[in-house]
Amino acid sequence: MNIDGQNIFLRAIRNEHVPSADDAYPFNLPIVRNLRTLEFSKSVTYIVGENGSGKSTLLEAIAKLLGLNPEGGSKNFNFRTMETHSTLYEELRAIRADVSYRNAFFFRAESFYNVASEVDRIAREDRRILNSYGGVSLHEQSHGESFMALFTNRLRNKGLYIFDEPEAALSYMNQLRFLVWMKEAIKAGSQIIISTHSPVILAYPDAEILVAEDGILTTTSYNDCYIYRDMLAFVTNKDLVIKELLSNPTS
Repeated sequence: MNIDGQNIFLRAIRNEHVPSADDAYPFNLPIVRNLRTLEFSKSVTYIVGENGSGKSTLLEAIAKLLGLNPEGGSKNFNFRTMETHSTLYEELRAIRADVSYRNAFFFRAESFYNVASEVDRIAREDRRILNSYGGVSLHEQSHGESFMALFTNRLRNKGLYIFDEPEAALSYMNQLRFLVWMKEAIKAGSQIIISTHSPVILAYPDAEILVAEDGILTTTSYNDCYIYRDMLAFVTNKDLVIKELLSNPTS
């Protein structure tokens, strides 16, 4: 659905869990405890935060809520390597636009090996499945090449795509190519929800950036986002940063 020039299939998620003093993971995470409604108003929405902020837990829950495999993949990927996903999705409700889309996929860098293995398993029964991934087993390519093969071949149609740290195996040049893929995906009518630590991946124009700070999600600009500011500070003052970092003796 095109709303004010933006591709919106998932308009919002609502957290219906009632906070309690007895809450355990994931409901004791500040980002979860303080979340009531998360609205999506752009074709591209970034959810970023430091390690441990809960952003991956939130993305996993959104993917599971939409019927996607929590380890990664589409609704047709039914494999389970280990049941590690949280029950947060059971407390979430999706507010969808009244429109369908061709494709949905959850990309999770940490469990991509499992997805690649599942593709190979299916391909042993029907070799044609590899055509959707570039014609070559994802395991027979480098880590970064397999990522790009998935993005550029499997995720081509109008769809709803959720990414958790897609930069994990990508070189600087392939991160730039990922931005080009994002442009083509948006042009095809897709909506993208993405978590990243990369200032390159974060740079897609006219996107909404939500940063997890002090247990809440707040909107920020690219130039004000800590991911960009911290990298800029390092690149422009590299010698000073390294000197200060390594000057204190370790115990």
